[in-house]
Amino acid sequence: MIVLKTAEEIEIMRRAGRIAAMTLDMVGESIEAGMTTAQIDMLVEDFIRSHGAIPAFKNYQGYPASACVSIDDEVVHGIPGRRVIHEGEIVSVDVGTIVDKFYGDSARTYAIGPISADKKRLMDTTQKSLQAAIDKARKGNRLGQISAAVQQIAEREGFGVVRQLVGHGIGRKMHEEPQVPNFGSAHDGPELEVGMVLAIEPMINLGTYDVKTMPDGWTIVTADGRPSAHFEHTVAITEDGPEILTVA
Repeated sequence: MIVLKTAEEIEIMRRAGRIAAMTLDMVGESIEAGMTTAQIDMLVEDFIRSHGAIPAFKNYQGYPASACVSIDDEVVHGIPGRRVIHEGEIVSVDVGTIVDKFYGDSARTYAIGPISADKKRLMDTTQKSLQAAIDKARKGNRLGQISAAVQQIAEREGFGVVRQLVGHGIGRKMHEEPQVPNFGSAHDGPELEVGMVLAIEPMINLGTYDVKTMPDGWTIVTADGRPSAHFEHTVAITEDGPEILTVA
């Protein structure tokens, strides 16, 4: 069942989303070659808590950290640890926040120093696909229009759109209905209504769309070992069009 949010509930989600966005701004200012992924996680947890929110990922379904930190071929859910970040890599950081029992969810991919032209094009395309998807998040549109927008932009550049992982509704739970695929027909899915809140999150690979899960049970990597990029916003459907809640 899709749960529609009231104006008052969306206001709370704005607060959660703002803290998530501020957290990612802080990561962008702090992340650099030589840091470990555990150091990034520590910064994220401290920042979220210092702003009066709860790190949503910590202990969620057993996840051991406050951030997902995924490097190069790691698509999502990279568990922070001793791994050192190097120049030339791209690093995706996904964070979640809880404010007054409502969730915010956002992710960005960062370039560590100079990166290859392919990685730059991958990041740019993933961001463009997210913006195109958000533009389709309008009352009366089909959910599939969001999905098709991502797929069209990514595949036009020859990139792989991950099938096994999708975006989602969000509210009092991290993951609610509906699922928000990054591929599919514009004619599919429910009609979008005012009060729906969606976590839209393109996960785009430089090569194949196939992925696999690592032995830790969490980290998802590309099947061919090529890089992946991930950008995500929490978006509310309003009478006036899409509103990005994860902005600082």
